[in-house]
Amino acid sequence: MTAAAAYSAGAVARRLGVAVTTLRTWHQRYGMGPSLHEPGHHRRYTEQDIERLEVMQRLIVEGVAPNEAARWALQDVRGPAPSSLSGGADLVATARGLHRAAVRLDAPAVRQRVAAAVHDLGVVVAWDEVLRPVLTAIGDRHAITGALVEVEHLLSGCVSAVFGAVPRPEPTVPAQILLACADEEQHSLPLEAVGAALAAAGVPTRMLGARVPPTALATAVRRTGPAAVLVWSQLPTTGNPGQLEPVLAMPRRPLVVAAGGPGWNAAALPAGVSNPASLTEALTMLIAAIA
Repeated sequence: MTAAAAYSAGAVARRLGVAVTTLRTWHQRYGMGPSLHEPGHHRRYTEQDIERLEVMQRLIVEGVAPNEAARWALQDVRGPAPSSLSGGADLVATARGLHRAAVRLDAPAVRQRVAAAVHDLGVVVAWDEVLRPVLTAIGDRHAITGALVEVEHLLSGCVSAVFGAVPRPEPTVPAQILLACADEEQHSLPLEAVGAALAAAGVPTRMLGARVPPTALATAVRRTGPAAVLVWSQLPTTGNPGQLEPVLAMPRRPLVVAAGGPGWNAAALPAGVSNPASLTEALTMLIAAIA
């Protein structure tokens, strides 16, 4: 019989684009460890182990909570994937409860509800089905009445804090993904959701945040050499496609240059710029660039 291929933790980490410490965490927390053991040697990963890890990582990116993703990957990687959503009624009730707490300016309750949604649903589903709809509803109310500015600020601050608290990979692997808002774009929460979702999948990122001028973006890309760049624009006033040209013109440009958010006009984007239609599509695109 041919001996099964065996891989070290370092080799598997490079294959997945994560840190070795992330593999150890997944092993300790979820039982997603190496299965091959030879006396006198460290445990090694098999192809089946790696396949399970890849399934787990993909499900996390699609919005499945890490513990559920690991449970399903360990059961049977060939079966139907678990749904990333709870029941629709539950999601509506979760969003309504968060909205009521925010309007009361009950910061502890807001923080608790946001944290529970992220923990139970995963970053992607929590953002798409609970957090973003509540923020949008409050923003729409403000546009009509001029009220609820304080509510929006409190909720945004709590969401940002919870996203920032999602455990990040140890800095043993260089961050190959650069996240930045477009020039004069102040809406950074969607970008923070991307960073938190990637962190949950064990992928490190470098976040520049809001209002990044084109010259600063180009300098950051030149200095760090990322494999992928995502530039977020929420409003049409900040989605000037010309600001991406300096990055595209670099001799060693990133493999993926993505323009995310509703502020961009897809038809006006330069050739070579991707325009993901959803958070999940953006995450899949970014991870593919470093795999």
